[in-house]
Amino acid sequence: MSVLNTKVMQNTTLVHPEYFYISGFTGIPFVKCYFIFIFFTYIVAVFGNSFVLFMICTERSLHIPRYIGIFNLALADLGETNALIPNLIKTFIFDSQYISYNACLSNMFFVFFFSSVQSFALVVLAYDRFIAICFPLRYHAIVNNSLMAAALMLVWSFCTVVVGTMVGLITKLSLCKSNVVKSYFCDHGPIYTMACNDNTINSVIAKCCTAIFIYAPLIAIIVSYVSILLALSKITTWAERLKAMKTCVSHLLVVGIFFIPVLCVYIAALTFTLEPNARIISTSLSSAIPPMVNPIIYVLNTNKFKNFILKMFKKRSNLC
Repeated sequence: MSVLNTKVMQNTTLVHPEYFYISGFTGIPFVKCYFIFIFFTYIVAVFGNSFVLFMICTERSLHIPRYIGIFNLALADLGETNALIPNLIKTFIFDSQYISYNACLSNMFFVFFFSSVQSFALVVLAYDRFIAICFPLRYHAIVNNSLMAAALMLVWSFCTVVVGTMVGLITKLSLCKSNVVKSYFCDHGPIYTMACNDNTINSVIAKCCTAIFIYAPLIAIIVSYVSILLALSKITTWAERLKAMKTCVSHLLVVGIFFIPVLCVYIAALTFTLEPNARIISTSLSSAIPPMVNPIIYVLNTNKFKNFILKMFKKRSNLC
């Protein structure tokens, strides 16, 4: 009878720890140097993405579908950077690795939300390039500001629902095994595995989110570029092919920087046992590097951005 009562209590009473202990970066050699590097990536990411947002907002010639997509990507980069890195900097400065239960769930939501928005924003930009190259004469009829804004609103809404559901289901778990999160932020996987009650649905949604936000967007991007290559093969001159491909270079670089590190971590985890510190370093870099590099890539590879910067310098020189 007592065993039955214990099982009933486990099913009806939820245990939520007051605090979590984020154990990431513990015992890693030269971790202070790594934190300094992370702080550098944060400064560059915030400045770079803020500058891209400023350019697109203020320059009327950039108020076109492609740059609305880039604006959305920069906004997501800025959001993920601010959701993730300030907590790491706080850990470094104040040597505080504790985070309250509610703050942990908020941190989990925003990190995964902005990362998922980044992933789908790259799909939207791939669609833009696909239409521009495969249907150049119909591009302006198919892709316009209203369509791009609607697509991006759908992305933000969809990510809010899916990630919100994933995080909300954590509140249904009784987390009584431990309060130590073996990651560098309030990661979903390490937290739901602490549960004493049934966490099957959490495991299923974790796998679904991986498929929805990593594999599905990557497949969609690959399919769009295969179609682009087939369209380019029909162009007779190499000069025209290169001209068309040059419009895709920035996007391809950003896609590679976003997906390749994540895929490498997943493949490494599936093929052999990844040492915890190696996993934490690699996953933290895959989260910190893209927001820093993306604005640099777009500014250096986009003539309109470079023209805007030159215009700014000319105005300042005239004022002086």
